[in-house]
Amino acid sequence: MTISSNKSKVFVGMSGGVDSSVAALLLQRQGYEVIGVFMQNFNPERLQGCCPWEDDMRDARRVCAKLDLPFHVVNFEKEYEKKVLEYFFTTYKKGLTPNPDILCNSEIKFKVFLDYAEKLGAGAIGTGHYASVLAKKSIYELHKGIDQTKDQSYFLHQLTQKQLSKSMFPLGDLTKKEVRAIAKKEELHNWDRKDSQGICFIGKVSLREFLSQRLRPKKGNVVTTDGDILGEHDGVWFYTIGQRHGIGSTGGGIPWYVVSKNVKRNELMVAKGSWDDALFKKELIIADMHWISGTVPKLPLHCTVKIRYRQPDQKVTVRQGTKKNLLELHFQEKQRAITPGQYAVLYNGEKCLGGGVIT
Repeated sequence: MTISSNKSKVFVGMSGGVDSSVAALLLQRQGYEVIGVFMQNFNPERLQGCCPWEDDMRDARRVCAKLDLPFHVVNFEKEYEKKVLEYFFTTYKKGLTPNPDILCNSEIKFKVFLDYAEKLGAGAIGTGHYASVLAKKSIYELHKGIDQTKDQSYFLHQLTQKQLSKSMFPLGDLTKKEVRAIAKKEELHNWDRKDSQGICFIGKVSLREFLSQRLRPKKGNVVTTDGDILGEHDGVWFYTIGQRHGIGSTGGGIPWYVVSKNVKRNELMVAKGSWDDALFKKELIIADMHWISGTVPKLPLHCTVKIRYRQPDQKVTVRQGTKKNLLELHFQEKQRAITPGQYAVLYNGEKCLGGGVIT
């Protein structure tokens, strides 16, 4: 049974950090009926991780008590395993480098959590993301947060029109410094808590160690761009494009960097020096482009793109690819370490147009 929606009721995803705490505070100040929700998406004990989710939950509960807000704890482990973790390991096994945070947003926070909130009568959900939603002529646009050092529109580019219409990002017009100042003035205990870094569910375990729990070592050759064999690796999935290879330094101490991975041959190709020409390309192909507006614009399209989080916008021309689900991106300047499995996200000024997976 679904309870009728109350537009003034907003469920806020609470992580225990300062951003989601201030998001809840600001929505409360705006007169919304705010309910704080802590999502337990991953149990680190299952994969021997060290994510201190219990401490996070206590921080979130403490903030809600301070603000006199109802507090819920929900378990989405099954959904997270199916939608995020399985994709994470499967993609790495293919030799690609996925971005699980993007999938966590589109599949868990803004789908499973949104469904949960709506069933309990919420009119919207709120989060502490640094981004903004603007409604223009019945179209919901995703815009960058004004704090360019914290803008998180890159991670939200897969959201649909329905998801954006039900989402509130009260931090979009604030800088991180302002958010901390608000939290401190309100005497929230976590006002100076450090930002989380890296992939959230791994915790203090290294990525290599985490992957090793489902992907076994498989030795193969490390070869140079000239075809010379340098040594062996333990599995191509443990490396990403542009990464410094630990095979050691030769020729005046210049290190080697990963240029490409061949899963079929189980071969890792490396080049000497971080600025070797082999690390640079001027084109890429993306698959399954998601346009936030729901409408495909006229191509070719001149816009900007980010091929990784926090990268300065790069000028690009977008053309139709050889297949319907493919797009070709032609850069004005060569790009270093284009990484298959990551997302290329398109922008028109401050507006995020959407994005697709780099093939």
